[in-house]
Amino acid sequence: MAKSSKSEKSDRRQVIDDIRRKQKRADKRQGMAIVGVCVVVALVIVGAALYPKVRDMVNDQKWKGKSVGEIGAAASVCGEITEKEATGSGEHVPEGQQVDYTDAPPAFGAHWNVAGVAPAPIGDRFYTADSRPELEQLIHNSEHGYTILWYDTTAADDADQVSAMRAIAKIMDANDTNQRLKFKVAPWTKADVKETGKSFPKGQHIAFTHWRVDRDATPDAEGNTPQYGAWQYCSEVSGAALEKFMDKYPFTDAPEPYAY
Repeated sequence: MAKSSKSEKSDRRQVIDDIRRKQKRADKRQGMAIVGVCVVVALVIVGAALYPKVRDMVNDQKWKGKSVGEIGAAASVCGEITEKEATGSGEHVPEGQQVDYTDAPPAFGAHWNVAGVAPAPIGDRFYTADSRPELEQLIHNSEHGYTILWYDTTAADDADQVSAMRAIAKIMDANDTNQRLKFKVAPWTKADVKETGKSFPKGQHIAFTHWRVDRDATPDAEGNTPQYGAWQYCSEVSGAALEKFMDKYPFTDAPEPYAY
């Protein structure tokens, strides 16, 4: 017996209602999924923003009350200081021009000279591979008397080493009330190794560099006073060795000590 027209309409309505209910459930699930994704994205953004502050708070607590000399290993982890004659003082090349430095890392040489760019600002004490200025900028800092603590990729991958270097940079900055503690921490990156073909000596992951003028020496026939680059390599971070290095090489012995 054939269904009545009324029964057919009722069946169709039920089918339509079922479809609508299923669509509502699907829309609700999709909406919840979108909300969930938005929450995750928001948490990632907030977490990324908070991470540096949390990291610094943990780092501050770890090294609270310590002096630079108390951070890291004993001075014995560092080798002997070496020097070689330096050139490049006052030798400026156009911004963007790459200089062929022959040392890993360089302590002297030609460099850029751009206000606010080269030398890099004194307030920027610690650099990562992503934030570090170009070598041509940092060498201008060297000319102005900065000691630079360089770290290679092995040290960069060691959380304890990075923590110690961050602490040293922060203490230096906090104690520098008259811009006399000219100091920076900078990475010697994979790109630097590729570009120069040079790595730190085997087993050494930290380097201190400085550019000095021997003002006690007799000038040559052209009136030039001898200048030298100085290096000290270490197997790990040593605040004690760094203090000794900076005592031996104060900013005042640089080619342009009172420029910033």
